[in-house]
Amino acid sequence: MTADLHAEYDQDFQAWIDANVYLLREGRLGEADIEHIAEELESMGKRDLRQLKSRLQVLLMHLLKWQFQPARQSKSCLMSIDHQRDEIEALLLDSPSLRPRLDEMIERAYAKAVRDASRETDLPEERFPKTCPYGVDQVLAEGFLPD
Repeated sequence: MTADLHAEYDQDFQAWIDANVYLLREGRLGEADIEHIAEELESMGKRDLRQLKSRLQVLLMHLLKWQFQPARQSKSCLMSIDHQRDEIEALLLDSPSLRPRLDEMIERAYAKAVRDASRETDLPEERFPKTCPYGVDQVLAEGFLPD
């Protein structure tokens, strides 16, 4: 790796990307910034996991609000549910290896979804189930709305 590539990584990330893409495509691995490339790839995987958890948290919150505050069900809430499902589906299409982690991610997102639903509905957190009442298939199923 040249000192120029290291400087580009710190000063102009896009130029660093362009230079490394070129080197990799040319088969010039010895000149590529392998250490930073590995860090960036690892970071991309973590970003996808964070995004999946975040989208599940928002989706679960809306499902809870729908179920526990039926008088306030709205088209806006339905649109938010559909949007989160669409974005989760896109993430899973891009990274199918995330699918086996959905149970774990729902479990991790659920407590915060309860917190958020409680704040938005003014219902106490104790009013919501302690564990997620919806299975993965329900959470992701287009058209599923809890009673």
